[in-house]
Amino acid sequence: MTVHTASQAAYIVAALLFILALAGLSRHETARAGNSFGIAGMAVALVATIALTLDQGITGAAFGLLVAAMLVGALIGLWRARVVQMTGMPELIALLHSFVGLAAVLVGWNGFLLVEHEPGGAEARHLDSLGTLGIHHAEVFIGVFIGAVTFTGSIVANLKLSAKIKSAPLTLPGKNLLNLGALVVFVALTVWFVIDPRLWLLIAVTIVALALGWHLVASIGGGDMPVVVSMLNSYSGWAAAASGFLLENDLLIITGALVGSSGAYLSYIMCKAMNRSFISVIAGGFGIEAGPSGDKDYGEHREVTADGVAELLSNASRVIITPGYGMAVAQAQYGVAELTRKLREKGVEVRFGIHPVAGRLPGHMNVLLAEAKVPYDIVLEMDEINDDFAETDVVLVIGANDTVNPAATEDPGSPIAGMPVLTVWEAANVVVFKRSMASGYAGVQNPLFFRDNSAMLFGDAKDRVGDILTAL
Repeated sequence: MTVHTASQAAYIVAALLFILALAGLSRHETARAGNSFGIAGMAVALVATIALTLDQGITGAAFGLLVAAMLVGALIGLWRARVVQMTGMPELIALLHSFVGLAAVLVGWNGFLLVEHEPGGAEARHLDSLGTLGIHHAEVFIGVFIGAVTFTGSIVANLKLSAKIKSAPLTLPGKNLLNLGALVVFVALTVWFVIDPRLWLLIAVTIVALALGWHLVASIGGGDMPVVVSMLNSYSGWAAAASGFLLENDLLIITGALVGSSGAYLSYIMCKAMNRSFISVIAGGFGIEAGPSGDKDYGEHREVTADGVAELLSNASRVIITPGYGMAVAQAQYGVAELTRKLREKGVEVRFGIHPVAGRLPGHMNVLLAEAKVPYDIVLEMDEINDDFAETDVVLVIGANDTVNPAATEDPGSPIAGMPVLTVWEAANVVVFKRSMASGYAGVQNPLFFRDNSAMLFGDAKDRVGDILTAL
């Protein structure tokens, strides 16, 4: 068996492992196995690629650069994985997506310099003899466009998620026409480049794509950021697939298609959970008309102490906890897990209600609770638990805001009108853990805080949960 044949066989094995990884990551119980499949698949792919590269007669200097690049990448990856907090995971993922986009741009430019820049060279003559030179032109142009959009879009997402720039959507005059205009320019330039590949055309599409990527994500508000993360995941997959076509690497094409399609489907699920049009979010907020943020007077809120919450919990039979990003920021998941254990020991039924877009990343809350050893079987999705709030004695809203806002169902003028939310206000008692009365990430006031059956427990969520445990 030749090295080339063995490498292709290894690529098939790696592709199967990646598919098993996606299947495993779709459920709590199999997530660890899915992660292991993904690691194994990537290891197989790397070994096969290195073997194939050596078989093609790479020089010693080039191999040294290859090893150095792998070591640098591995060390950076290990370092970031060790130091990143779970609260910083969304912005880290967005930053990693930007690397994929940048790689696609570099691969596209390299393809141009190897073929189109030297029309009389060996590579260009070989492709011309096969009748695929025009296809190569299109692959270069489209790959650079997708990669550049992913690159700047991911950087903007990282800056928004890390609060280095404002999360409010950018609303330039005629922003939708700007996006559509950029796409029309891209199509026109692509046709031109396929007919007559010129350097200035590639420079032009790179600039247009970089600007479009920045504008697309900058136009999306903070409330839609979970969708943006999964959307950029999809973009990075298609960028990788485009690079695979240029490099004639089947595994890269398969992997990119898997990531691109799964990211697109996840974005669709997120949009349904937020009552947003998938097309509108993909287009950078097209069609989303924000209503008034609302300075409406809802009356006075009621405060409660940790001792008062402990008394409520002691007398309760059914408790539901709905966590949000505030729980992640306060690192309160361990205290919440201990509170859950104590209440269950007392015979109280405790369950968790997870909104699909709780946090800044799909599945963010599930990962935090799993990290704190909360049993999987009591962590339920919104659709599974929403009908049970009316029969619940106490709901603890820990760091959540927009996902439990009744304005979504009661105020047609609200910016989040129509968004499916956890109907916590139907419970007998609601306790909201917050640092202050500030609005949520979407910038919308929450009338839940002023309801007769709601009480506010102010302060750091981790400290307040500790106080409740002490009182119990």
